[in-house]
Amino acid sequence: MALVVFLRGVNVGGHKTFRPAALAKELKDLDAVNIGAAGTFVIRRPVSRTQLRAELKRRLPFETEVMICDGRDIARLIAQDPFAGQPVAPDIVRFVSVAGQRSASRTPTPIVFPATGAWLMKVIAAEHPFIFGMYRRDMKAVGYLGKLDKLFGCPVTTRNWNTIAAIAKVLE
Repeated sequence: MALVVFLRGVNVGGHKTFRPAALAKELKDLDAVNIGAAGTFVIRRPVSRTQLRAELKRRLPFETEVMICDGRDIARLIAQDPFAGQPVAPDIVRFVSVAGQRSASRTPTPIVFPATGAWLMKVIAAEHPFIFGMYRRDMKAVGYLGKLDKLFGCPVTTRNWNTIAAIAKVLE
């Protein structure tokens, strides 16, 4: 079964920088495929999560949160389309955040930020380990994304829905 790796907070603003394509080459024995520059990988050969975490820790030049999910979970997301019925516009970005652990918090959804006025970010649903939402292309929206950790009570890392679709294509 394929695994999907999401690294948190890498290659952002010159912080925790590395070359994901080079890491994928180093992990060629696991048939690793790099997806973009944000630290997202598909691991197509069987490996335990413990072994995979150890390999990543050994090869990365810094400490970071590592979120791992099954490839079949990504395929299920694509099939279910959690954004069905949601608005589509050039200024709206659909995102999926991946939680690093199961949260004790049972945060009800939907959640809209800010609470009054025009929305900048919406969390439309949460189904462990995934949190689904949308944000407007506005600098203030980044601040709301930063609140997801506290809101859900655990570290999360966020990817564009297009990245999730690219992962699904690699898994096919």
